[in-house]
Amino acid sequence: MQRIDEQTKMKIQHRLHRVEGQVRGVQRMLDDGRECDELLQQLAAIRSAVHNTAILLARSYTESCLTDPDMTISPRKLTDRLLHLLDRVD
Repeated sequence: MQRIDEQTKMKIQHRLHRVEGQVRGVQRMLDDGRECDELLQQLAAIRSAVHNTAILLARSYTESCLTDPDMTISPRKLTDRLLHLLDRVD
């Protein structure tokens, strides 16, 4: 199993902290009785942020597998595994 490099890890943590703040913001909006369309817009932004974070992680995973000299997985299996992971993300 490949590990996440430090730069990618920091990017993911930054994005997740931002998502955490967005979720807290939606909770406050609910408490404040904000309009449904405003809540839906923020939830769509959160969904997009999480999706883009997952894509960043999938890209890192793919790059590390493709450049790892010890990786014994065939390109076909790597592609199948990546597509399976991306299917979960979407």
